[in-house]
Amino acid sequence: MISAKNNLGIVKSSAIYDLAVTAGFMTPWTAAWVFTGFATLSGALALERPVPVLDVSAMLFANLLGSVVVVWSLWRLAQPSRQAGLYDALARTLFATWQLYAVAHGASVLVLGFTVFEVLFAVAQVWPISAVRQVHPRAEYRCSKAKPLPSSAPSLMAFTTRLSRLTACRQTTDFRSSISTRKACFSMTRVL
Repeated sequence: MISAKNNLGIVKSSAIYDLAVTAGFMTPWTAAWVFTGFATLSGALALERPVPVLDVSAMLFANLLGSVVVVWSLWRLAQPSRQAGLYDALARTLFATWQLYAVAHGASVLVLGFTVFEVLFAVAQVWPISAVRQVHPRAEYRCSKAKPLPSSAPSLMAFTTRLSRLTACRQTTDFRSSISTRKACFSMTRVL
């Protein structure tokens, strides 16, 4: 088990990784550079399966994928949560599945480098988190001995009703309102 704080750190780390890896796929120009780099690496490693040259339709899908992943990454950086991490783990599982399928059907083995990170981040994000700190056994006893509010105390419902009326009053009155309307709003403020 890991702490909730560490889990959020993993969610953010996976988002940073995605930004670094997929930002190059957002535009046709940068994606062409990325594929040229892959082709150079494939040639340097003397891999049997070359990196394909993309036609316009395939480039469109690469750009769409890059755009969606970058936006999803920015969301996880801005709003990291356990739930976002679980959805990301699901997406990574799907990505890894289709990457393995592609390599099995002739895609470059360079794809497997990405697959390793997909699997690692998927597992890390679904790893169970430790429970929130346990409440001390005496805490329940202390809370049960708390004194109730006196009956003369205004109820929460009455307070929220007055507050909503005051808000409505302030929204409807402006500098052109009659003096009596402004006095009524002022007296309502004193009641709260």
